[in-house]
Amino acid sequence: MHILFEPGFFSSSPVRTAVVMGAVTAIVSAIVGVFTVVRSQSFAGHALTDVATTGGSGAFFYGLSPLVGFIGAGVIGAGAMDLIGVQRARSRDLATGIVLGAATGLAALFLFLDTTKSATTGATQQILFGSIFTINPRVIPIAIFLSGVTLLLVGVIYRPLLLNSLNADLASARGIGVRTVGLLFMFALAVSVALSSIAIGSILSTALLIGPAAAALRVTRTIGAAMVVACILGVATTWLGILLSYDSYYWVSSGQGLPVSFFIVSIALLLYLVSGLPVIRRVVETGKLGTVA
Repeated sequence: MHILFEPGFFSSSPVRTAVVMGAVTAIVSAIVGVFTVVRSQSFAGHALTDVATTGGSGAFFYGLSPLVGFIGAGVIGAGAMDLIGVQRARSRDLATGIVLGAATGLAALFLFLDTTKSATTGATQQILFGSIFTINPRVIPIAIFLSGVTLLLVGVIYRPLLLNSLNADLASARGIGVRTVGLLFMFALAVSVALSSIAIGSILSTALLIGPAAAALRVTRTIGAAMVVACILGVATTWLGILLSYDSYYWVSSGQGLPVSFFIVSIALLLYLVSGLPVIRRVVETGKLGTVA
């Protein structure tokens, strides 16, 4: 066991908090991420990471919890992108670019103010790259509540969202409120990015949102199957990243270890690359995967 689990792993309170927070974040990111990839809104997800950076750094500047800033700025940014972008893909890209530019500028300002106002070290790194081992256990109930609301929202709009994602014109012809569905999904995306920002940092949260979902869509044939597989891959990626980060404290002579975000992003990339291997594709083509409704 010592080969894989270093001493104190199972008895560590920060590790237990990280495991729960990581699982909650991974599941929400996986569900929302599948629709993000299907809707070709990965760029929007990336833009919301910069918006989250603005919110997190702004919240820190005013003495608030970064989670408040991540969610607040994310919801505002999502609403702004929907308001500017309307329905057309080209307009959505334009809106995303505008919000991305504004958010990047504000993030740079707040991060500068944070470093000049406070003597607290590591604030910028925590916002940008996360610090899952330092999460306050009191954040867990809040994260679970927000995750439940987000998943409930996706469940309520599942069918119109799916049709809108595959064929917006057909959805509109059937009387579905395309604008409303799109706006609600953007809110779900904003909360998902906010939660993953707490775990692995705002600047890297897209990896957990897109990586497992994209890999799952490669090896499955239905949206339902993709969501199940994405959840499994997301949780496995996060937990393995936590384990490797904890173990790395014993690898590095300085005793500081390597960040969880590094391992999570690396594993997510590896999973996506493996999902595209010819042998995996042959398995999919023979119908051995993707049978979950």
